Amino acid sequence: MDAVPVLEEPLKKVLGPATAKVMAESLDLHTVGDLLHHYPRRYAERGELTRLADLPLDEHVTVVAQVETARVLKFNGGSGQRLEVVITDGSGRLQLVFFGRGVHKPHKDLVPGTRAMFAGKVSLFNRKLQLAHPAYELLRRSPDDTGGDAVDSWAGALIPIYPATAKLESWKIAKAVDAVLPSVTDAVDPLPPALREGRALVPLPEALLKIHRPHTKRDVEDARARLKWDEAFVLQVALARRRFSDTLLPATPRRPAADGILAAFDDRLPFTLTDGQRKVSAEIFDDLATEHPMHRLLQGEVGSGKTMVALRAMLAVVDAGGQAAMLAPTEVLAQQHHRSITEMMGGLAEGGMLGGADHGTKVTLLTGSMGVAARRQALLDLVTGEAGIVIGTHALIEDKVQFHDLGLVVVDEQHRFGVEQRDALRGKGPSQGEEGIRRTPHLLVMTATPIPRTVAMTVFGDLETSVLDQLPAGRSPIASHVVPAADKPHFLARAWERVREEVGKGHQAYVVCPRIGDEEPDPADAKARAKAAAKEEAEATADKRPPLAVLDIAAELAAGALRGLRIEVLHGRMPPDDKDAVMRRFAAGDTDVLVATTVIEVGVNVPNATAMVIMDADRFGVSQLHQLRGRVGRGSAPGLCLLVSEMPEGSPARGRLDAVASTLDGFELSRIDLEQRREGDVLGQAQSGVRSSLRVLTVVDDEEIIAEAREEATALVAADPELGSLPGLRVALDALVDPERERYLEKG
Repeated sequence: MDAVPVLEEPLKKVLGPATAKVMAESLDLHTVGDLLHHYPRRYAERGELTRLADLPLDEHVTVVAQVETARVLKFNGGSGQRLEVVITDGSGRLQLVFFGRGVHKPHKDLVPGTRAMFAGKVSLFNRKLQLAHPAYELLRRSPDDTGGDAVDSWAGALIPIYPATAKLESWKIAKAVDAVLPSVTDAVDPLPPALREGRALVPLPEALLKIHRPHTKRDVEDARARLKWDEAFVLQVALARRRFSDTLLPATPRRPAADGILAAFDDRLPFTLTDGQRKVSAEIFDDLATEHPMHRLLQGEVGSGKTMVALRAMLAVVDAGGQAAMLAPTEVLAQQHHRSITEMMGGLAEGGMLGGADHGTKVTLLTGSMGVAARRQALLDLVTGEAGIVIGTHALIEDKVQFHDLGLVVVDEQHRFGVEQRDALRGKGPSQGEEGIRRTPHLLVMTATPIPRTVAMTVFGDLETSVLDQLPAGRSPIASHVVPAADKPHFLARAWERVREEVGKGHQAYVVCPRIGDEEPDPADAKARAKAAAKEEAEATADKRPPLAVLDIAAELAAGALRGLRIEVLHGRMPPDDKDAVMRRFAAGDTDVLVATTVIEVGVNVPNATAMVIMDADRFGVSQLHQLRGRVGRGSAPGLCLLVSEMPEGSPARGRLDAVASTLDGFELSRIDLEQRREGDVLGQAQSGVRSSLRVLTVVDDEEIIAEAREEATALVAADPELGSLPGLRVALDALVDPERERYLEKG
């Protein structure tokens, strides 16, 4: 039986069951590799003290500092005692407190002049920051003591500070690392030797030793440079293998007929396609004509005409005798797409009906809330092939849904779906071709959230990318302004005046709020009532009010600033028919102001809506604000977006809003958004099937490494798809890819 590779060795075997259990429960570390890839987040320099001035309240921290004073205070008539220790970094101080029986040992250890690492949760007492009962590890007992402490036995002059938890302090992690580091010399390197040597990267065992026990800052730099390549390369190999496996799948080529439905549609278009739309359409048509499934990401600015490009692709497939399905994340968006596509197609969307065009096809809607009769008819239209195009929600994925010949799957707003969901729909392709081989539908994934190139290469690295960065003719610019409601309340009053002015010109407006307002718990549910009361009390204590709500704001506006205007509300908990009716009235111009949640964020297209007021705008993300703003300025009249916030000038939240107001460039805003979020969140949320894996690599700063790693990975997988010559790379891939989901990665 083969020996287990050192990085796959269970921690239970190396550290014992008790320590391994804490490691698993606290930090999700299970193997030697997991522990060795839990890198220090910073290093304290021996001889230097750590700044205490910037400690975050209510967070668990590890600090290195020196004891300045220590004294025992008695209370309760002398029966109780408290040890107060003040530690310093030379410019700031922090108080530590120990109570009761826990006083004796720290009183003995923490004498003035002692240097130690302290870990605990930062709290506030008498307006001063403090750590209550912190754990600590001595580094030096006095200024003259060279000491033999465990921490001082670490090599080098840099003390690693690890990401830690209340149950697992940094130095305990360091001691566990000490226990496994000797075995690292046997670690198999995942990088091909030629790649490593060509870029002068240190071997993996050396990199792990240097990141955990550096002697100099140069050691840390060398280790990070190497480990960044590991992260970029292993991820790109996983994605390259997915792309490669796609090239092996059979698909039916779909070529539009010269005089078919696509040509008829193009002939009736009342406008000219942009150069960008033509270019991207040509890329898609080339993919559709091949015998392997298209796997393409279409990203573009809000309002750049992605739906038009997707519709032309669907019509090309219908021309070739196939069917196309568009998967939308919400019923509102599915209904909106169905309505706009049938309007764009006109008589071409009435195939088989009286008055329908000769080349026409049926366009069907399928959602979870449809009535039994309508649903039965929709399912029949799909299985018989009567419907060439279907637009729907997750209901399309259900087992009962069968197609006659599904040739193309379009996924709208990809970030709302996982790999599994898009695969479930692709799995409904024609089960048998003429040769008895299962054929995979082509796939077009769309997103209106502009994605920096590096994220496209990581999160969507299995897809070829097309970008629409040109707005159709006739689109108007959108003016954006921050409205500081707390500092200048008259600015908010002016915002409502501007809404009235737009309505007075015959236009319409959106008001967006972060909350619905009907979240009150059931009066019979005592637990829910108590929880809600506690939340309100906490918000009041923190001087924070709950987010503004659609129902409250709509009522206030109807009775006050916008009295006399036709106001309606729209939110996700309304019955589907009610939502559709509200959107229809707004689209028809029967409503002046729509007060809504982010349910209008994508896909809603009402060219007559020119103004948007976003309440509590600081509670939304940068990309989300850009998406919302894209709902206005869709016609010939200029758009206006007002970002209302109570955040003070100079605060990070206000800075985000100023950034949104200063540019309409979604790609620039996506970079800002990315810089403000943790890398792992970006990968973890959007790349189903892959564990969040970036620890030293940053998709904002390391574009060059990611691009080079993608190139190297593609070449390697083409030459050796099974990675037979690189067992270390296979081990690293197994650690990256969740085995239960690997089949989804390989299906794509």
